[in-house]
Amino acid sequence: MILFYTDELNPRIEYIVRLIFTDILKTEVSFTGSALQFRSSSLPGINYSREKFDNEFYIRPHPLMYFKTLAKPDLKPVWYNGEKYFFESSENSDLPFDPLAASFYVVTRYEEYIDPKRDKYNRYQAHSSILYKYGLLKKPVVNIWAEILAVKLKERYQELIFAKRKFEFLSTIDIDNAWACSNKPFWRIAGAFAKAILKGDLFDFKRRLLVVRHKREDPFYTYPLIDKIVAGNEDKVIYFLLLGDYGKYDKNISWKNRKLRELIADISKKYAIGIHFSFFAGIHKSNERMFTETGRLGKITGERIFRSRQHFLLLNFPDTYRNLLKSGIREDYTMGYASATGFRAGICTPYYFYDLLKEEVTDLKIVPFQVMDTTLQQYMGLSAGEARKEIELLMNEVKKAGGLFVSLWHNESLSEEGHWKGYSSIFREMNENGFRWTNE
Repeated sequence: MILFYTDELNPRIEYIVRLIFTDILKTEVSFTGSALQFRSSSLPGINYSREKFDNEFYIRPHPLMYFKTLAKPDLKPVWYNGEKYFFESSENSDLPFDPLAASFYVVTRYEEYIDPKRDKYNRYQAHSSILYKYGLLKKPVVNIWAEILAVKLKERYQELIFAKRKFEFLSTIDIDNAWACSNKPFWRIAGAFAKAILKGDLFDFKRRLLVVRHKREDPFYTYPLIDKIVAGNEDKVIYFLLLGDYGKYDKNISWKNRKLRELIADISKKYAIGIHFSFFAGIHKSNERMFTETGRLGKITGERIFRSRQHFLLLNFPDTYRNLLKSGIREDYTMGYASATGFRAGICTPYYFYDLLKEEVTDLKIVPFQVMDTTLQQYMGLSAGEARKEIELLMNEVKKAGGLFVSLWHNESLSEEGHWKGYSSIFREMNENGFRWTNE
């Protein structure tokens, strides 16, 4: 038990203290606003107030933790252990920066509320973030800061015991297009052939012709390969299925298609599933489309749908998460960047969404991911060998932190066609390493 003293306990402080100590460090924490109780207690304690008493463990809180509005904080670099952090504390504090305020800032995505810059899809960009600018995007800094606190407290209170945190692993598969050529309406098949002819793409034309004539397997039908790779570890896989209406950015086939429904039913028997909300649902101001698409998946599987991921990783605070909650979603897997790998929220531990406009914790669990196939291949332009090294680097960071490594793949990226050459072996190696590490 750690006794945590603050002279002004508020939702921000309570939220981040419980995330750091209860969720990450797996230790109990008790709060007190009484200086007398704190100073007379025999428990290991943290003084997180504006006044230091004696020789207790002390961190002077950054003003961010007391802001009443979404004011822009003063971000100054603070060097510690060779790393550039932010939110300075005070000279008489046990750390030169406030790890609680810094953690609160990144996990709540505070900067995304106050920075208006977005890309053409209205997405917040990695290069705009404080973690990118400070060279910290590829490190789970919140978990690292939690460990710094644990080490410092252990030096002061040797009786403290923190549980060893274990590496966990999860593969997630988004199905944007269940098939490249098969099971689509005639007008889409004809249109694809016409497009291939106009572009002079003889390879695509021949491939489609062979698939339509049932002389080769559809290249996006990689589900048996995935089954083989993850065999025996099906509990470490989640599929997200796109069931929105056809549109400019939603190229799936109709959710009423018999073959698609059979595929979904088969997948749901072996794996956990979630809804992959359409682009249209993501930009809709209300949760009407989300509710409709969740209902479609529930009707096909007979299951209550409570997991989700946004198509194109559309995520705007707090509207997206509020709409998810209204739609019955309780776990979301969108927290990551399309343009860069790493830790968008600076953390590799699932956590609950804190609504900054309401200043309250919600029931929505956020499960961050660290790497996506299209990020490696299209946004970063990495070769297969470079992509393999990037995944290994991120997995090692998560392993050191004792967190959850989550990757995002698509069925089509395992096709071994075109620019996806070599990616099925990368997927295989990543899963083999992940499954092995969880058992070490």
